[in-house]
Amino acid sequence: MTLARLHTSLALACCALLIACSPDEGNIALGTLERDRVALTATANEVLVSLPVAQGTFVEKGTVLAQLDPGEQQAIVNQARAEVQKARANLIKLENGAREEEIAKARANVAGAKAELVDAEASFKRFQDLTQRGTTSQAQFDSAKATRDAASASLQSAEQQLKELVTGTRPEDLDIARAELEAAMASLATQEKILSDLTITASRDGVLDNLPWNLGERVTAGSPVAVMLAGAAPFARVYVPEPHRVKINEGDKLEIKVDGLDDPLEGHVRWISSEPSFTPYYALNQSERARLMYVAEVQLPDSASDLPNGVPAQVVLP
Repeated sequence: MTLARLHTSLALACCALLIACSPDEGNIALGTLERDRVALTATANEVLVSLPVAQGTFVEKGTVLAQLDPGEQQAIVNQARAEVQKARANLIKLENGAREEEIAKARANVAGAKAELVDAEASFKRFQDLTQRGTTSQAQFDSAKATRDAASASLQSAEQQLKELVTGTRPEDLDIARAELEAAMASLATQEKILSDLTITASRDGVLDNLPWNLGERVTAGSPVAVMLAGAAPFARVYVPEPHRVKINEGDKLEIKVDGLDDPLEGHVRWISSEPSFTPYYALNQSERARLMYVAEVQLPDSASDLPNGVPAQVVLP
């Protein structure tokens, strides 16, 4: 066998060996199947009075998962509603103005004040004439004059009161009443939101994974009351070696191998980190940089919705 034929035979053998072998482990990103964990927290320190859904149940968005005691907050909401009714009634009262009976009463007061002024004016003129004749004292004349002036002032006051009722409410007072009504309605909306937050509902479709608190316990504000695994199909959270980072972008389709499944699945990269998970690159030399790992999330198709969390998975890198 010549040297040329020997080289040709060796090349063909190497090609056959490469074809028969599985992909290089350096082209595999290892990880596990995961789902988004959604923690629904308590907004108040209240007693847990209801847990209508069992752990492990698939629930749709809006399903009630837990109920905190609404008694105290309901009383606050009722008070806020009463304030709204009070402010609305006051605004309606100002918009309607004075009643006909009030205006009629004011007109009667004006008529009475006019009659008193006429009587006081006549009495003043009598005492004025008598004083000029010298048949009465100056004190009596001064008293009659004061009575006339008081009657005149009373008439002016009654006329102004009638004018105020006929003219109606000032625009400024109406603006104040409207602002008070809006403030009361805003306060009511805030209290109703606080009340609704005491009912813990599913914010997404998914599986109710955990209920950290027991029925009857007083929940701490800010602590998780229900934990959900959201989404239908899981995603593979894998660690991409540094040499392959530049070849992967969001939206790329990659092959996913899941332990226990004979056939691989096709998924797409929904997110990949821009920073390595371990030592920063500037602290490593050229050979050590290959050890950097970038976290990536590869979404599985909806057909894989039955796969559980935590199962090892491998993503074939380009």
